[in-house]
Parts: sequence; structure tokens; C-alpha cells
Amino acid sequence: MDRREALKSIAAEAAAGDIAFPTSAEVALRVQRALDDPDCHIEAAGRLVQTEPLLAARVVALANSVAFNRSGRAVTEVRIAVQRLGFRMIRALATAVVARQLAGVSTNPRHRLLADQLWEHSAHVAALAHVLARRVTKQDPETAIFAGVVHEVGAFYLLSRAGDYPCLLVDEPVLETVDGGGDEDEGEEEATAEGNGAVGAAVLKKLSVPDKVVEAIGVLWRGYMALPPASLGDTLLLADSLAPVRSPLREMIVKGGRGRHTDIDMVIGADTLSGILKESADEVESMIVALRF
Repeated sequence: MDRREALKSIAAEAAAGDIAFPTSAEVALRVQRALDDPDCHIEAAGRLVQTEPLLAARVVALANSVAFNRSGRAVTEVRIAVQRLGFRMIRALATAVVARQLAGVSTNPRHRLLADQLWEHSAHVAALAHVLARRVTKQDPETAIFAGVVHEVGAFYLLSRAGDYPCLLVDEPVLETVDGGGDEDEGEEEATAEGNGAVGAAVLKKLSVPDKVVEAIGVLWRGYMALPPASLGDTLLLADSLAPVRSPLREMIVKGGRGRHTDIDMVIGADTLSGILKESADEVESMIVALRF
């Protein structure tokens, strides 16, 4: 069985709802479900978050980041941190904990290393998306950071299935990004991307990720960004292109990191993208640190 066949098989299982989450993620899933209840109050949310130490630590850390702590007053209580971040951000972090624990159950050192790199990439994309949404595309920054946090959740699920499908993590890429590639390479690329996207979409659905975010992640999978970038999907794609840490699973599939544009720059009103990123460097770094698991 090759990678394309494995992706088709996993996608079929996922589409049928056959997705199992580790017991270690159960508390985070419970928090996620509770926050969907319109009758859930701050106090109840705070108590729930405290039952999951990993989630509680990230909630407090993000609440104290430059982006969410404009006053400079640090908080140490989970309840106050929940209040400062709001339910949407807590839900995003709960989803992130589920994704991180999904891949973290592997005993294979290489799989754990890939999971660490995948989360580092996700943290960079989320932090950049938050800034780009506010300063460039004028999208909702909280929705943008949520999209960045969960955009690789399908890849985390694939990592969790690597024991059953070793071909998913073969060292040789399926295709190479060279000029003059034939129709066979293009067909392989399309089929592989379709399989990866199908798995990701199924996992996102299982986690009840909002349609708007799923659609934005679909723009990232397709890789077509409008210029100048304006939509949530454009925001996510631009953040992904600028992230210094790449998604290791995509690097395996496409040699050379297709879609990487770290030198991209453009005029945004009276400013330039490079200038905006330079001004926001402290904010981005503080969010990345807060999001690290």
C-alpha cells in the first residue's frame, strides 16, 4: 500500500465517523462541548479548564501574552484568564490540546519529533494569522488564531495512524517541485492533496469546528491566495507561507516545501507587510511562546 491508498482508506474511515480520540483528550473534549452550551458561565468554564492542567497552563500563558494583556497586568488565576480570553479562544485551545494529545500517544521517537515540529508550525501560523487578520486582511483576529491553531489537526490524526500505515511517513516525497513536471506527477499531487484534505475535513467535523474556519483551511489546502489577501482563507495561507517552521507532513509529500514564500512582501495601505511584521514581532513571539505545549 502506498501513501495515496493509505490516505484514501483513512479518509473513508474518518468520513464514516470512525475517529477515536485518546482518553487523555477526554477532558479537553468535555471543555469544548461545555463551551458550546449557551448557558455555560465563566465560573463553570474556569472550573472545567482547571481540570485539564495542560489546557489551564496554556490559557493562563496566552492571557498574559502581549496580544491579550494590553494593560501589562499579569494574571495567575484560571478564571480571570478565561474571562480575558473569552470562550472562543478557550475553545480553540481545548481543540489544540485534543490535537496535540492525539499525536502524543505514540511511543515512536520519530513520531513524537514530527508532532513537536507540527505543533511548532501550528503555533507560528496561529500567531501570525492573529496579527495579519488585524493589520492586513481586516478579518476577526480571534477567528484567525483559531484557524491557525486547528489547521493541521488532520495531520496530527495522520500521525496517530502512522503505526497502522507506515507508508504515511516514508522519507521520500511522493513528488518533487521541479519545472516541467508531467501529468502523472500533477495527478499524484492532486490525489494526495485530496486525500489529506478529506482526512482533515472529517476530523474538523468531528471536533465541531465552525464551517467558516473549515472553509478557510480549505483555501490553505488548495493553495490559491488572492492578492491583496482579504479573506480568512487568505489570512491563513499568508501566515502559513510566512511561518519559519514548516509542516513536516507537507514537506514529506512535496519536496522543497511547495507554497513557501518567506520573502513575500506587499504594500498594505501606507505600510508594507515586512514593516507590519517587524512592528508586531514581540506580539507574535509572545503568542508563539504561550501556545507551545
